[in-house]
Amino acid sequence: MFASRLRIILYTIAAVVSLAGLADATYLTVQALTGETLVCGGSPDCFRVLGSSYARVGGIPLALFGTLAYFSVFSFATFAAFGYSRARTFLILTIGAMFLVTLWLLYVQAFLLHAYCRYCLFSAAIVFLLAGIAVASPPSD
Repeated sequence: MFASRLRIILYTIAAVVSLAGLADATYLTVQALTGETLVCGGSPDCFRVLGSSYARVGGIPLALFGTLAYFSVFSFATFAAFGYSRARTFLILTIGAMFLVTLWLLYVQAFLLHAYCRYCLFSAAIVFLLAGIAVASPPSD
């Protein structure tokens, strides 16, 4: 009973947290697709990171993939909170993939570009939080 309730609470928290990531990634996607200048608080590092060749994959903004991933996490977490066991599996796989991509992008910022984007770091923090929630959730019955 306690594990079931804890699972529901953690999946609900994951869904809410993923909405913050969805907002961040959607903002970056819109900015990338429209060519608008980002408001980064005067930091030139944002422009160096988001204008680099690493910010696109096959001409598609990487933020668009983030938007899709965060929407998937929101959907899977919502379904998992309502007891769908397959949704939990997809949730863990999606968060795991996001975690690995985030580690790669942090490496790129730190060691290849020597610049940090505040929006990217916010997204990384959200992914780490989601990974922690996924690890903390008790296994299904």
